[in-house]
Amino acid sequence: MRGRLVLNGATEIRGSLGEISGTHVSNATAIWLQTMVPLSAGDTVELQGYFRGADGYFAAEHTTFWGTKIG
Repeated sequence: MRGRLVLNGATEIRGSLGEISGTHVSNATAIWLQTMVPLSAGDTVELQGYFRGADGYFAAEHTTFWGTKIG
């Protein structure tokens, strides 16, 4: 399973690519993506995911996004 964060639908946010290649034991696997990026009013951040060996999905109701204003 691989995931990345994309800014405004087009630009991969540097440092946000993460991958887990271990076997799935409980039918629920977590991937932690963490980075910092300056955002402007109206910017969007999107999670994009890819599964290599099996079908899967990223559940919106179990996906959390948060940020902090610095400065």
